[in-house]
Amino acid sequence: MSEPATTAPTTGTVTSTDGTVITFERTGSGPAIVLVDGALCSREFGPGRDVAKQLEPDHTVFVYDRRGRGQSGNTLPYAAAREVEDLQAVILAAGAAGDVYVVGQSSGAALSLEAAAAGTPMKKLAVYEAPYIGATDIDRVAELRRFLAADDNGGAVGYFLVKMVGAPAFLPIMMKLMPKVWNKLKAAAPTLPYDAVVMGSWVAPKDRFAKICVPTLVMGGTKGKQNMKNAVTDVAAAVAGSTLHWLPKQTHNVSPVVLAEQLRTFFADPS
Repeated sequence: MSEPATTAPTTGTVTSTDGTVITFERTGSGPAIVLVDGALCSREFGPGRDVAKQLEPDHTVFVYDRRGRGQSGNTLPYAAAREVEDLQAVILAAGAAGDVYVVGQSSGAALSLEAAAAGTPMKKLAVYEAPYIGATDIDRVAELRRFLAADDNGGAVGYFLVKMVGAPAFLPIMMKLMPKVWNKLKAAAPTLPYDAVVMGSWVAPKDRFAKICVPTLVMGGTKGKQNMKNAVTDVAAAVAGSTLHWLPKQTHNVSPVVLAEQLRTFFADPS
């Protein structure tokens, strides 16, 4: 397969309801897509640009820095509703109400689902592995804030990767051997509680998601862990009329090429 044609990105900003400035990047041409990243990700660090590169020959793709990351502001106090308003502002910048496609990955998928449930206008919604992996008696938000209050951003990243994501205990140690990557993760660590707040009880909120009325594609990887597969099926069951699709040989770190191929098929379907 030949590499998709690329266009030079342009950068812009929008002002969210509470006055927070959100920075986005636009590339490509065609019907608009807004990509919503998960934890620790930004325009400079994460899957957004790689997915955009695959989609830009047929779409105008918007990748943005969620609040507290990259070049976006971070007005306090934080609330998940403020992040929904941020996404709404980016969608309005991307196109007319109801004409924009939205794609969310990981906790960005949960944020996208919350935005759709709140009535945010969008043409279609596609989500990949919103991590509703189950409730626990541990207050994950409090644990993350405890590390951050002790000025231990690395500890917060390690806790997130090992205790929340389920990565092997040696992963944070290995990542420390890659200073550029580790420093970017530590810089984004203060936003980890934000993602935990978005996830709520870590159980898909069926009553809220039942309010979603836009065509929705719910995706997961066939090589994912069982708790993530359960999360995907829970989301699909909660969103009435949604389409559930499993991407072969994919984990939570889905291939941008494979993901984009499925997105193009879903967005091209007139139904």
